[in-house]
Amino acid sequence: MSPVASSAAGDDPFVVPISHFEGTREHAVPADRLRAVRRAAEALRESMLSAAPVTYYRSASLVRVPYPTKYALRDACSVPTPMLHIENRVFIVQLPFEGSTKTLLLSPSDVRANAETPFFKRLTESMGPLSGIGEKVLAPMSATVEERLAEVGIAPERIDYISYDHLHTQDVRKWLGTAGRPGYFPNAKLLVMRQEWQSAHGLLPTQSQWYCPNGLEGVDPHKVVLLDGDVVLGGSVALVATPGHTEGNHSFVVRTPEGLMVTSENGVCCDAYAPRASRIPGVAKYAQQTGSEVVLNGNTLESSVEQYISMVAEKTIAGPSARNPEFPNMVCSSELAPYWAFPGLRPTFAFGDLVFGEPDVAPASTLRSR
Repeated sequence: MSPVASSAAGDDPFVVPISHFEGTREHAVPADRLRAVRRAAEALRESMLSAAPVTYYRSASLVRVPYPTKYALRDACSVPTPMLHIENRVFIVQLPFEGSTKTLLLSPSDVRANAETPFFKRLTESMGPLSGIGEKVLAPMSATVEERLAEVGIAPERIDYISYDHLHTQDVRKWLGTAGRPGYFPNAKLLVMRQEWQSAHGLLPTQSQWYCPNGLEGVDPHKVVLLDGDVVLGGSVALVATPGHTEGNHSFVVRTPEGLMVTSENGVCCDAYAPRASRIPGVAKYAQQTGSEVVLNGNTLESSVEQYISMVAEKTIAGPSARNPEFPNMVCSSELAPYWAFPGLRPTFAFGDLVFGEPDVAPASTLRSR
């Protein structure tokens, strides 16, 4: 059964469609698609670099989780360690719009609820009687979303939008509320690609292992803004469709003082976007032997061809990092992180937690009176 119809992006003046990538995925020949998408990514990059930086940007760690190396780096990594660590982060972004400040939360994971995702639940249960201890050792939490916002001083009612690059593992009920239970973010709406929302309501077994059961159930459809393509938010943020990892995947593009920061989980580290510069054992050799520009995060591989093209688009939009020009400004939503339990696996270059600007922490009532 199709999900209940939700509100459309066209109803919101903050969410403006853009057409840079229109028609680029229609070419029958994959190499032609790649060329068209790369050209469109270059045009979007030039356009967004002319925008003013957002007034506040913070990425903050929530939790580390074990993740199979064979998924994270596919066939590229030669380290025999079966697992690695990815560090999940929340991104707090503020930007001006029509005399006020809009606050976005990107990838706000409800870590405890998300643990019900079948793949990770089985992984925890496989530890048997040691599961409690093992979870603390192998999946240590840094903080909750609520704690990260409290650190900054932003009240829950200040959150205007939440969004995820895709809905793997996500349970949004706590944030948006359900019938009889108000959301923690009473004024927030979810920005999501229509294809991702619809896919999540009718999953095949190969997909369902990565989606949180009932994580979308009972959410008020008026709290959901369905996107039918790429959009720009207030001029300094864009959500760009980057299918492949999932059918409805999208990437966040944020104009910061250090250029365009691009975020998704198509790749798990900067090494995945510049494999020839990687010092992770095997990755550079793999890139040289195969000619690959990127290394896919491939737990589901819903469409590896489209994901490859999407990752090239992402790194083209991002451009080289001022911190290390060998790598693009790819700030992965779940970033490979070194950990003593998984020896031999550490990224060549990583961003970690980032902060740009100062937050607007005025109460919502003050904003409404401006």
